[in-house]
Amino acid sequence: MSEIILSSPEKEGERRRVERRANASIGELTLPEVRRILITTLLGAVVLALFLWMVKTVVIAAILGLIIGFYIRPVHLWIVARTSKPTLSAILTLLVVIAPVLIVLAYSYSELADVLGYASLHQHEIIAKIDAAVQRIPFLQGAKSATALGQFVIGATAYGTGLPLLLKGAIKNFSVSATIFLFTTFYILLEADKIGRYLSSKVPPRYAELRRALEINVRGVLYGAIYSTLLTQTLKSLIILGMNIAFGVPLAGALAVVSFIIGFFPIVGSWSVYVPVAIWLVIFRDAVPQAIAMVVIGTLVNTVFISTYLRPKIAADRSRVLNFYWMFVALVTGVYTFGLPGILLGPILIGLLKAIVDTVTAGSSWKLVELGDDEATAS
Repeated sequence: MSEIILSSPEKEGERRRVERRANASIGELTLPEVRRILITTLLGAVVLALFLWMVKTVVIAAILGLIIGFYIRPVHLWIVARTSKPTLSAILTLLVVIAPVLIVLAYSYSELADVLGYASLHQHEIIAKIDAAVQRIPFLQGAKSATALGQFVIGATAYGTGLPLLLKGAIKNFSVSATIFLFTTFYILLEADKIGRYLSSKVPPRYAELRRALEINVRGVLYGAIYSTLLTQTLKSLIILGMNIAFGVPLAGALAVVSFIIGFFPIVGSWSVYVPVAIWLVIFRDAVPQAIAMVVIGTLVNTVFISTYLRPKIAADRSRVLNFYWMFVALVTGVYTFGLPGILLGPILIGLLKAIVDTVTAGSSWKLVELGDDEATAS
């Protein structure tokens, strides 16, 4: 780049010109300048609104692709060092991460489909066993529950046998989100350095302090939220797996996978797995102590301790941005306000708010002298 060399008087005149422009009032704007500002602002708002509407269904997939791409980039760089082919290395990195997940999901779906098929063919046997279990309850002895139970079992098995059709209907949205996730991750693996340089070049120097605060806070809360969510979901699924194996529950692995996936959604959680399993133990195994143990362990450990304490605790410690209370608020209110995307959006919003407050109330203001921008532009 060419450098602009100014004498001392010229530099002084330039500095005064910059100061006058920085202190200029809105009233000094000309009508064409005001018209240009209004048109540009309106057009930008319309385009931004349309863009957000267009990507609203895949924005979380894009954010996850962005984050996962940065997290697995060391693996990509390790493969690049040995193959010297960035594109091939990115494909291999994605396969290493995604292939095991797809295999586990396919196994779980196959196992659950077999169970649902068996239930649809043996409805009367299942109803008889449930009715016998109800008759063993002291205050329900003599109650005629076969009809109601029959309707319940028929409805449940009908829903189960219709699961493939529901899955087929969801494939469209899932495929779009999965495509955005994969291509975003692939793009980050290859172009992370260029993206970082481009974004840094677009931030004026006077906003450097605010930019650093936003970057640190958002990166911290995202890392903490994702790390704690994946870790605690894995821990809860391992507990479900251990109890299923210990109590002789069939489909122990498939139920653990279901517990891992369903725990991401609001309201439902691992309790929607261990409670039905406990009921199954009472009805089909007459194993009341094991059922009670499963409900107690699942409630106290998975639901109370891990979900309400351990997850926000780990997220806060890993983020190094929010304390336990604010991370707890971010995770809980984020999920119940935005649904599944709230796992990320809740911490992001509070992290952004903290960054703005910390920057505005800092000893050194981020509103630096405008001269820095002009010097950076001229050089």
